[in-house]
Amino acid sequence: MRMHNPPHPGEVLKTLCLEPLKLSVTEAAEALGVSRKTLSAILNGRSGISPEMAVRLSMAFGMSAESWLTQQTQYDLWHAERRRKQLRVRKLAA
Repeated sequence: MRMHNPPHPGEVLKTLCLEPLKLSVTEAAEALGVSRKTLSAILNGRSGISPEMAVRLSMAFGMSAESWLTQQTQYDLWHAERRRKQLRVRKLAA
C-alpha cells in the first residue's frame, strides 16, 4: 500500500537520525564518508538516496539499507503518479 505524500528520505534522516544525535551536516557527512554538499542535497530533498548511500546510512544508523531505498522508491513513485496525466503513453496490448 502506497503512502499518501510520503516525506523525502532526507527529511526522515534529518528528523530521526541527525537531530536526536545533535549532529551537524558536516559531522554526519564526515562519518558517512561523503561530502557535506552531497549530504546537504539529500537532507534538502534535492537529491535521492542511492543504493550506496543506503548502505552507508545502514552502517551508520542501524536502519537497513532496504528501508532507506523503500522510502526513496515510495517518494519517487508518489511524485511520478502525480504526473501521470502529463505522460504521453500509447497503450499496447498483446
